[in-house]
Amino acid sequence: MAGQRGYGALPGLTASGPATGAAATSAPEPPPARPRRPRPWAPRRMASQVLLVQLVTAVGVTALAATLFLAPLSDQLDDQATRRALAVAQAMASGEDLAGDLLRAEPVRDNPVQRSAERVRRATGAEYVVVLDRRGIRYSHTDPALIGRRVSTDPSRALSGHDVREIDVGTLGRSARGKTPLRDADGRVIGAVSAGIRYESVRDRLTGALPQVAGCATGALGVGVLGALAFSRVVHRRTRGLAFSDIAALLDEREAMLHSIREGVLALDERGRVRLVNDEARRLLGLGDGIGRPVAALLGPGRLTSVLTGEVAGTDLLAVRGGRVLVVNRMPTEDGGAVATLRDRTELETLGRELDATRALLDALRAQDHEHANRLHTLLGLLELGLYEEAVDFVTETAGSHRATAEQIAEAVGDPLLAALLVGKATVAAERGVALRLAPGSRLLGPLVAPHDLVTVLGNLVDNALEAVGAPGRGATAGGADRLVEVGLRAGGRTAELTVRDTGAGVPPSQRELVFAAGFSTKEAAPGRGGRGLGLALVRRHAQRYGGTVSVAGAKGGGAVFTVVLPEALAAPEGSAPADRRADPHEEQGR
Repeated sequence: MAGQRGYGALPGLTASGPATGAAATSAPEPPPARPRRPRPWAPRRMASQVLLVQLVTAVGVTALAATLFLAPLSDQLDDQATRRALAVAQAMASGEDLAGDLLRAEPVRDNPVQRSAERVRRATGAEYVVVLDRRGIRYSHTDPALIGRRVSTDPSRALSGHDVREIDVGTLGRSARGKTPLRDADGRVIGAVSAGIRYESVRDRLTGALPQVAGCATGALGVGVLGALAFSRVVHRRTRGLAFSDIAALLDEREAMLHSIREGVLALDERGRVRLVNDEARRLLGLGDGIGRPVAALLGPGRLTSVLTGEVAGTDLLAVRGGRVLVVNRMPTEDGGAVATLRDRTELETLGRELDATRALLDALRAQDHEHANRLHTLLGLLELGLYEEAVDFVTETAGSHRATAEQIAEAVGDPLLAALLVGKATVAAERGVALRLAPGSRLLGPLVAPHDLVTVLGNLVDNALEAVGAPGRGATAGGADRLVEVGLRAGGRTAELTVRDTGAGVPPSQRELVFAAGFSTKEAAPGRGGRGLGLALVRRHAQRYGGTVSVAGAKGGGAVFTVVLPEALAAPEGSAPADRRADPHEEQGR
């Protein structure tokens, strides 16, 4: 079955029951998969899981942003410190007397170079200011005991005439250093000046920036947490507190249910576009791949489209699609869309019509039995009175009237099914006090392509006419004429034209188009029946399948005339190529 596709047989079971014998033992069942234990620390609900992911993401992004901010800040502070140290060294080297003092002085304590270097160190706040000659011997230092000794770091780059900026470790520890060459009046390098700034001061500046960075990061993290909480509440409300596993189970159950039920299910969004359709709905509506397309474009205008889009409201509404009688219920959803269910009532409607026909036949047989008894009593009275000639005339007249009607129909109608229908309807009409006759010049002798279709069309029209003239307050009492139903049958080439005229109340001009809509009826629903207004809708559907038309107009003297034109309803003559009957794209499958 199409509705059960995708679901294989259960292990160990065959189509008829449990597997037995070798078939059951040759393929042992695999051990069932062990269910995964839920982690006690992991949240179950989808909203909680989303919140946890968002919080972890917010913390990670905040930490990453703070790190990315602090990393270049440290480099910037180092660069600023080395530039400051170089500026101190360059300011010391630019002194007018420093080069002469270096050439004249000896590397001993309290020499002129030492006094100048200490003055600059105290003025700039540097950790040290060291002046050295080309041999790397110190002429000044914060620690006078180191004067006259070689420097602990390599001075070659500064002595070669280049400025140097670096973070290095010397006798006073780690510091930001700047070195510059010292030149005499002729521009020759005679030594170098090295200035240092304590690295702890750089670290202090970096540490001082941390509270501000932490405050900004905390604020950003707080905003992220509040946003995550708000989004989590929205997710919780939209998912109704379900877990991911629950949602997956619901989807699996929905798919299994949609493809297994024997009712059509069609879901529409707020714009009337199809967003879900199961196998049964595809079959009933004759749809292909219609997901995402408007239902009005898929089905075309009509009552069914009006019911599905909500233009016609109600429960258990009837509609006709491709020769099928459908019961439609529509339920709106919170997002503005709707879900519609469709049930095929074609067979039930057919059984109901057959039941109506059976009841009518039983009523006719009862009336016929009663009338037959009356005729027998009359015949018996004539015989007892010795009026034999009158008795013969009475029997001849009684039997001849029915025979004349049957012979008249047989001469005008060539198809036996259509002729039998008219004879039966004539009998039912007679018992209801309604005269059913053929219109003058009626002849339909050629073989029919599909006799059952014409039986359906003519049977529905005659039933409606009999109800119209037989209803209380109609017929002779309404129009002043006898209760009459006249059937006209004519053929023109391969086209059949059927007309049914009655002397009932007629159809108002404002309703002459509505009477062919599925579900529309001027009569009350019969007890035990789900609704009326399907007969004429089926007549129009059959006419459209032949590319024909059906119309209603007023009759002379009151009543209505229904006319149906069916092109290519008669079979092609022998020896000619038969033309294909124009079929409805959603023709009924398997009448």
